[in-house]
Amino acid sequence: GKNCSLLQEMDVIQKQDENCYCYVQNRTIHLQYLWSTLQIKVSSREKFRFEPISEKNNCRNSETVFEFAACAVQILWKPETCTETSLSIKQYGEDVCFKIQPFKMEPYIVRMKREMLDGKLLFLFVAGIFLFHFANSLSRSAKFFYLSGIILGVLALLVFVLLTLKRFIPRHSTFWILMSGSWMISLYLIYCFKENVQWLWSEHKNYLLGYFLAVGITSFAICYQHGPLTTELSINLLTWMLQLTAFVLIYFGVTIPQVAYAVIAVSLCSKGLCYPLGAACHIARKMKHHFKSKKLVFKYLTEDEYREQGESETIRALEELRSFCRSPDFPSWIAVSKLQAPHRFAAFVLGSPHVSPAETKAHDEQYGIGSSFLEEQLFETRAQSEQDEPANSVHEEDEENANEMHTQVPFPYATELL
Repeated sequence: GKNCSLLQEMDVIQKQDENCYCYVQNRTIHLQYLWSTLQIKVSSREKFRFEPISEKNNCRNSETVFEFAACAVQILWKPETCTETSLSIKQYGEDVCFKIQPFKMEPYIVRMKREMLDGKLLFLFVAGIFLFHFANSLSRSAKFFYLSGIILGVLALLVFVLLTLKRFIPRHSTFWILMSGSWMISLYLIYCFKENVQWLWSEHKNYLLGYFLAVGITSFAICYQHGPLTTELSINLLTWMLQLTAFVLIYFGVTIPQVAYAVIAVSLCSKGLCYPLGAACHIARKMKHHFKSKKLVFKYLTEDEYREQGESETIRALEELRSFCRSPDFPSWIAVSKLQAPHRFAAFVLGSPHVSPAETKAHDEQYGIGSSFLEEQLFETRAQSEQDEPANSVHEEDEENANEMHTQVPFPYATELL
């Protein structure tokens, strides 16, 4: 019911008295504002009090646990006193109102501008996608285990200490009650630190560096003493926690909640579809291998293998021919009428060799060791070599005579002088 000034984009307001300001969100959804934020900056030469105004003053009317926690934090949080402050408003979020109370009659300036691409939102969104898809491999990595232990010890020291002392707590119910309280206190401390990070870093830099160094080294030592996760149950629990954290990062990494829900649903479907897709790919590979024509592989035989294979195939073919001639389907009378030596054919069918001893002897004399065929081959090669040698010798003699003539020409009267 207060008379507050409405802020618009690119507004620059200068006042010196106490006043409240509100920004009413535009409910029309545009995808170009997916990672867009509005920046409100208040500056003055004198100190002033910046107090956020919540529409829900009574926390009992909160519908969810998150709304109750946010309302409790706003009640516990004291108004900020400074000379310059900034506020980032998420597009398509809740309406934002705040009050400026200057201590002196000194003018202050309220500036409002739009940042089309907020690097923080884009980083949160990409980190959530990466964390969800690589949660399983990260939960099995020793380096990530040590790194997450150091980060948990620095940001949520109470939670880290409680996890370290879990074995000394006898009841699980007591442990989970203490864990819930530790997480609430840690989140409140993180919220306070986030709001005053610039002031703490400028005023107490040495203390912050000492805290980070001491707690980081201690957390790493405790994690190194316990070692990485080995049981499959603990690895699965860490994987589920990482995936839940990824969903939170995706939700806070975009300005449109509907887009966040769609991305989360697609991510879950992609994880659920990996098994049927893998099975379909396996079946496709099997079917492709089944219907794929086998590639012919040629193997070159040695001379011994060629001789052995020729002999074995010849024996097998002769046995097949004998069995075919013994079969009742063979036209024996027609074959006998066309043969010149039917007695020899009958002997072959009954098991005699297909080559007579005389033919074997003649073949050995013709083509065996010491045969006329080999002698002719040897004599032909020898005669050819002898024909080449005289030609070479004649050529060499001609060259020698030419050399002697060259040596005798410069001294035609050498004998007469001697």
